[in-house]
Amino acid sequence: MNERASKVGGKGGAPAAATEVEPAGGAVPARVRDLTKIYGTVTAVDRISFTLSQGTTVALLGGNGAGKTTTIAMLLGLVVPSAGEVRVFGADVSRNRGAIAHRINFQSPYVDLPARLTVRENLTVYAGLYGIANAAERVAYVAEDLQIAPLLDRPTGKLSAGQKTRVGLAKALLNAPDLLLLDEPTASLDPDTADWIRRKLRDYGETRGATLLLASHNMAEVERLADRVILLHQGRIIEDESPAALISTYGRKNLEQVFLDVVRGRTKHAKAASDRGASPERKAS
Repeated sequence: MNERASKVGGKGGAPAAATEVEPAGGAVPARVRDLTKIYGTVTAVDRISFTLSQGTTVALLGGNGAGKTTTIAMLLGLVVPSAGEVRVFGADVSRNRGAIAHRINFQSPYVDLPARLTVRENLTVYAGLYGIANAAERVAYVAEDLQIAPLLDRPTGKLSAGQKTRVGLAKALLNAPDLLLLDEPTASLDPDTADWIRRKLRDYGETRGATLLLASHNMAEVERLADRVILLHQGRIIEDESPAALISTYGRKNLEQVFLDVVRGRTKHAKAASDRGASPERKAS
C-alpha cells in the first residue's frame, strides 16, 4: 500500500518499493536515450536523449507534430518505443512500469475522467488503483488543498473547464508523485484560474522536491515555471537550455519569439549558416 501519499507534500512515509528500481545512491527521475518512435513511414520521435534531474521543472516545447505528446506517452509507458530506452527512477519503463507507477502521475485537460461518476467516486477509484492507504482520508485532504471539496459529490461531467482541471490535478497528486508529467495544464482556462494552477504546481514542486515535465504552448507560463526548455522540431531535440539562455542566444525579447523562430525553421543553426552565406535550412543538431 502507498502510505507516503497521506499529504500532497508527501510526508506520510518513504516511497514504497524504492529498492526495486533504484541502485545504491538512487536514480535520476528520468533518463531517455536515443528514443525513437515510428508510425508507418512517419518518424514521430527521432533519437532523442535527455535526463530529468530531481527537483527541476522542464518544459517540453515544439509545434504541432513535433513529438511532445508521443514522448510523454513513452515516459508513461503507454507507448512502446520503436528504438531507444526510457528509464524512470532506474526502471526500464517498457519492461517494468509497475515498479515505478506509484512514483509518477500525469495530468491533462484533454483527458476526461468518467463523466457520470462524482468527483469523490473518481478520486476514490484512482486512489485504489494507486494503492493508497486510507483512500477516503487522502481524497478529502487533496480536495481541501485544491479547493474542490464542495465539488466532491457532483457529477464530474457537470463541472466547468476550470473545475475539471482542478479535479484532474487532484487525481494527479493523489499519490504525491515524485515525477509529474503535464500536458497543457492551463489550456482553455481564464487568467485567474490558470494563475492559481501555476502557483499550485510551483508550490508542489518546491515543497516536495518533485520533478515536473511540462508540455505547453503558453510561453509566458513556461518562462514563469521552467528551469529548462527542451525544444523539439520534427521529432528531434534542437535546443536544450534555460529560458533565459534561449532568449539570449536568439537575441529575442521573450520565449514566444524564440518559439516562433524554431517552428518557422529559423533556428540558431540556420542563422549561423545564413551568416556564413550558406543555405538557411536547418542542420541536424
